[in-house]
Amino acid sequence: MQELTLKYGCNPNQKPARIFTKNGELPIEILNGRPGYINLLDAFNSWQLVKELKAACGLPAAASFKHVSPAGAAVGVPLDETLQKIYFVEGIELSPIATAYVRARGADRMSSYGDFAALSDECDEACARFLLREVSDGIIAPGYTPAALEILCQKRKGNYLVIKIDPDYQPQPLEVKQVFGVSFEQQRNDVRIDASLLANRPTKAQEIPEEAARDLLIALITLKYTQSNSVCYAKGGQAIGIGAGQQSRIHCTRLAGNKADIWFLRQHPKVLALPFKADIRRPDRDNTIDVYISEEWEDVLADGVWQQFFTSRPQPLSREEKQEWLAQLQGVALGSDAFFPFGDNIERAHKSGVAYIAQTGGSVRDDNVIETCDKYGIAMAFTGVRLFHH
Repeated sequence: MQELTLKYGCNPNQKPARIFTKNGELPIEILNGRPGYINLLDAFNSWQLVKELKAACGLPAAASFKHVSPAGAAVGVPLDETLQKIYFVEGIELSPIATAYVRARGADRMSSYGDFAALSDECDEACARFLLREVSDGIIAPGYTPAALEILCQKRKGNYLVIKIDPDYQPQPLEVKQVFGVSFEQQRNDVRIDASLLANRPTKAQEIPEEAARDLLIALITLKYTQSNSVCYAKGGQAIGIGAGQQSRIHCTRLAGNKADIWFLRQHPKVLALPFKADIRRPDRDNTIDVYISEEWEDVLADGVWQQFFTSRPQPLSREEKQEWLAQLQGVALGSDAFFPFGDNIERAHKSGVAYIAQTGGSVRDDNVIETCDKYGIAMAFTGVRLFHH
């Protein structure tokens, strides 16, 4: 098949819409559902991410995509009891590929609502059963077990989009797209991201442990497929905060850092003990937890809205309690898709426990950035590689 007709383009009024190849066959097979334009943009970008992530880390990888940027990305590192609880998988036996997706989905559950899932390995029954419970638009993987495919075809009244991709497919080295009737052509961004990019360390702190190096690679590969400007915080084998598409790098660093903080605050004992009513849906729990963590909670208490979700009135999480808890977040890795122009990015990163950084380098203010890293004992690598993606 060289052409596939789509439901519509980016918006319902943009018809007709299709994808096609001029040479060779399309590398995908639609096993269920009918794709739209954005579905396939998410599918192709997310597949490249997880394929590269597995190659770099040697572990099954998964991503959760929304609007052509990852909400989360991860490899199949086992979950501790706290993460099992905040990811809603307590007592569930998970395979490595299912664990990778649970981590990717758990990085930013609000942003992952209605996501497109990508797996580096065959989708098994454990992963399919987890997806069946979640609000998701589709999935791309190199294969599916019969049981997994049967489960996924039940989603969305039988319309869940299931895509099988040829894992051996290699696109042409030159890529072309049109904007406003004008064709743009460039070489694909085929730069290889591996540990060799972490060798140039201009900071006083030189040590980057093996797990931190893995997390830096996760951050960098995630950024390669995130709309720029972008910054990614990673820890424990997964992204924990992604700041995408900001015009200012400090805004990327703040946005991603705030998401990382929320990820960690969700593990606070008071959050884990929130007295939710038994029939509350997971998306409502996610939204309510984010409000509970935020400065808006006092307004919610005053309005009495808490009674819709809880069996009893929760005790607020004070600003002091938040600060005390966040001070325990340590050993975080941070990647940036281009150089940091000022040390203010490092100041913000430090507040979210960043101890390791990988960034392009080459700013006229590199000396200020290095000095700020040295102030906090942060080990930083200059990769020499820019990862803009548009």
